[in-house]
Amino acid sequence: MSTKSCSTALIVGAGAGISGSLARLFARQGVKVALAARSPAKLEALAAETAASVFQVDASDPAQVRRLFDEVEHASGTPDVTIYNASGRLRGPLVDLDPAEVQQALLVSGFGGFLVGQEAARRLLARPAGERGAILFTGASASVKGYARSAPFAMGKFALRGLAQSMARELAPQGIHVAHFVIDGGVRSATRPDPTDRPESTLDPDAIAEAYWQVLQQPRNAWSWEIELRPWVETF
Repeated sequence: MSTKSCSTALIVGAGAGISGSLARLFARQGVKVALAARSPAKLEALAAETAASVFQVDASDPAQVRRLFDEVEHASGTPDVTIYNASGRLRGPLVDLDPAEVQQALLVSGFGGFLVGQEAARRLLARPAGERGAILFTGASASVKGYARSAPFAMGKFALRGLAQSMARELAPQGIHVAHFVIDGGVRSATRPDPTDRPESTLDPDAIAEAYWQVLQQPRNAWSWEIELRPWVETF
C-alpha cells in the first residue's frame, strides 16, 4: 500500500502505548484515524491530539464489531488499514486460574482478532482488486513462547498469530496485505521508563509505529506477513 492510497485507519483496542504512537504517526501522514476501545473515555486526549474519531466496542462481541465497522464506514469510509491491538492479559499459577476469566482472555485476544479481521476483510474484498488495503495484528513475546504463570496470554497470542498467518496466505493473493508484529520485549512508557543501568532496553512505541508504517509501504511483490521487533539487548 502506498502512502497515497492510505487515507483512513482504524485501531481497535486503542490506548496510550503502541496505539497512541500509531495514531499520532497516521495523523502526521494525513491519514484519518478512528480509535475503538471498550472504554472510549480514556481516548479523549489522544483523539483531541490526532483529530481522531472515537468509537466504543467490545471486540469479542460479533454484533458490536459489525456495528463498529458500519459506524466507521458511515463516518469516513471503509478503513484502508485496520489494526487489532486488543488483548486479554491474565496471570497466575495454572491451577489457580478461574476458567471464566481464562475464557474471557481468549475471547479478547483470539476471537476478537478473528471478528475484526473477518469484518475488515469483508469490506476490503468488496473493493476493486487494485484498491484493497491491509490488516495488521499486534502480537507479543507470548506469540511464540509461552511463559510460566502466563498460559492464557500465550494461548490467546498463539491463536492470533495462527489467525494472521492463515489470513495472509488466503488474502494476500486477493490483494489484502495481512501482517503480524511480534513485540518481543517491554514497551517504554511514562510509567515504565528504561532502567538507569540499562538504557534502550525497552521498545520505543514511536519506533514500533514506524515499523508498522514501513510494512504498509512494502510493494506487493515483497510483502512481509510477520516481523519481530525487540530492543538490541533482548535475547532471542
